[in-house]
Amino acid sequence: MEPARLGGRLTGRIRRGQPVPEGSCLHATEQFAPPVAEEHLYRVVDALDEIAAETGRSVPQIAINWLLRRPTVSSVIIGARTEEQLRQNLGAVGWKLTPDQVARLDAASAVTPAYPHFPYYRQPGFARLSPPAV
Repeated sequence: MEPARLGGRLTGRIRRGQPVPEGSCLHATEQFAPPVAEEHLYRVVDALDEIAAETGRSVPQIAINWLLRRPTVSSVIIGARTEEQLRQNLGAVGWKLTPDQVARLDAASAVTPAYPHFPYYRQPGFARLSPPAV
C-alpha cells in the first residue's frame, strides 16, 4: 500500500488506544478514503513518532518529507487549516531523512500487494508455467 493512501492519517493526531481528537475531519472524510487497517496505521505512526523524536521534527514533517521522496508518489496534498499548520508542513522540505529512517518507514508501511499486482511468478503454479527470466 502506498503511504499516500492513508488519506491524511499521518498527522500523528490519531494514536493507538485514543479516540479520534475533537475537531478532526476524519469522521467526515473517512468514508471517501481507502480503508486502512488500524494496526497498519498505528505501525506507521509509531515509526513516524520514533523518527520525529530522533530528528527533532514533527510527525507531519517526517511524513511529508518521506512521501515527497517516494518514487511512486506524484504529489502530496497538505490541508493546513491555520497559518501555523502551513508553516509546520512547509518545514518538511529542505532536509533529508537518512536512508535508515526511510527504510524503517518503508518497512512499517509495507504490505503484500494483492493479485494481480503480486508478481505472477510468485503465484502458486505460475512459476512452473512461466519461470522468471535469468
